[in-house]
Amino acid sequence: MTRGELARYARHLALPEIGLEGQARLKAASVLCIGAGGLGSSAALYLAAAGVGRLGLVDADTVDASNLQRQVLHGTRDVGRKKLLSARDRLHDVNPHVELDLHDTFFRAGNAMEIARGYDVVVDGTDNFPTRYLSNDVCVFLKKPNVYGSILRFEGQCSVFAPHLGGPCYRCMLPEPPPPGSVPGCAEGGVLGVLPGLVGVWQALEALKLIAGVGEPLVGRLAHFDALRFKFREFKLRRDPQCPVCGEHPSITAPVDYDQFCLGAGNAAPSAGNGEIPSFSVAELKRKLDAGEPFDLVDVREPFEWEICSIPGARRIPLGEIPARLAELDRAREIALLCKSGVRSVKALRILREAGFSRLWNVEGGISAWAREVDSGMARY
Repeated sequence: MTRGELARYARHLALPEIGLEGQARLKAASVLCIGAGGLGSSAALYLAAAGVGRLGLVDADTVDASNLQRQVLHGTRDVGRKKLLSARDRLHDVNPHVELDLHDTFFRAGNAMEIARGYDVVVDGTDNFPTRYLSNDVCVFLKKPNVYGSILRFEGQCSVFAPHLGGPCYRCMLPEPPPPGSVPGCAEGGVLGVLPGLVGVWQALEALKLIAGVGEPLVGRLAHFDALRFKFREFKLRRDPQCPVCGEHPSITAPVDYDQFCLGAGNAAPSAGNGEIPSFSVAELKRKLDAGEPFDLVDVREPFEWEICSIPGARRIPLGEIPARLAELDRAREIALLCKSGVRSVKALRILREAGFSRLWNVEGGISAWAREVDSGMARY
């Protein structure tokens, strides 16, 4: 370790539990952060500052202005830029001694094993159920600790899933994703900006404890935090012997993509081109509106989103209220479903289809595509 590194990590070296040996472990270690968003931002910043030798970042997204309220890896000047590039610059500024691997891709079944194989610990900073199930499976197969975190509104939670260390996996805790519409994402439900900072730091803390071999990692425990009441709760988690991934007789032994399995709860929608979801573009929506064609445009976003922007003539029925408000819709008319990005509208389409509606369309890209391609003066979020 160089003289500069000794000076940089002096406060670690002063800790008997860390010392020179523990810092050397951190330097020799590697951590994969899946996602460079809210959780990944604070986790990656503190892992880099702590001196983890190699950090891998997986993200294929670009910086949006709505990210800046919580994703502290990125700044105003980075809007429109690849998140990996702004993350690289920020992390190198925090600690130039850290080696960075940039994976400009989505974490999918076809690449997950290859990406995760070269790291000691995986920090899951994703915000959707399909990737959480996939990262869990990959970590079980590779026998790597999976440091889990999730946030919504004013609440957050953290755990370490590691069957090879005697604990459960993510699927032991949540065998099935929640039903459609029951768990809003941050886009529709909102999130207090500091909350992902807190939970991401907890994830970094758990990764550091695992690497340095100190303390008691959250294996078999789930920490939950209510920010409004500043109240912590801890839940015991047990391994399920019937778990299809880590159980005694696993039925899932290779990575799979969980888009269909998690469609009701995650943020991943099936491709509109798969023949299952009838869809049209925002350009076609504008043509139909301008021509005065007879159809109903139903906006399934939340009230606060409607206040930011809306398309004249649309009817607002939030996704979670659709089952109770079916009588407001005319089964004989065509119905076009709109949300922010085209994900929740797919869920709404499926709910209506199951209720017997047949003349249904999903507006691809949602109101975000409308703001980009049709009305450039519309407020974005």
